[in-house]
Amino acid sequence: MSNVFSFTGTIGRDAEVRSTPNGQSVLNVTVANNTGFGDRQQTLWVRVALWGKRAEGSFPSYLKKGQQVFVSGELTQSEYQANDGTTRTSLELNANIIDLVGGKRADQNAPMQQQQQPQQNRPQAAQQPAQQAPQQGYGANDSYDDVPF
Repeated sequence: MSNVFSFTGTIGRDAEVRSTPNGQSVLNVTVANNTGFGDRQQTLWVRVALWGKRAEGSFPSYLKKGQQVFVSGELTQSEYQANDGTTRTSLELNANIIDLVGGKRADQNAPMQQQQQPQQNRPQAAQQPAQQAPQQGYGANDSYDDVPF
């Protein structure tokens, strides 16, 4: 039986890439998943690890705080002792898939800035009329002998 957990969430802090002593790369990121509505809304934090070649390259530079992602992989739960002596639970996911879902959430306090190109620098659209492909339809009275399947 397979243990696959998939969810969408928001990255809580920028991704970190490290190497194990044997040279294997691992990308670590924490992802928040909100469940419930209104006063009953809770945030579930999941520590996500992506191993090997997929953890290298430029991909980690896209995994920044606030970025929305889809994550899928094998989920494990572990317990640890917090500094105050209480026992806490941590969810960890060995990811098979991390996909960027949407844009980074905009900072509500930051002013909106739009960059516009001056009119003279914008590329001009082709002035030639578009050619239309011949219409080929198959209606109720048409023969289907010439349909390529």
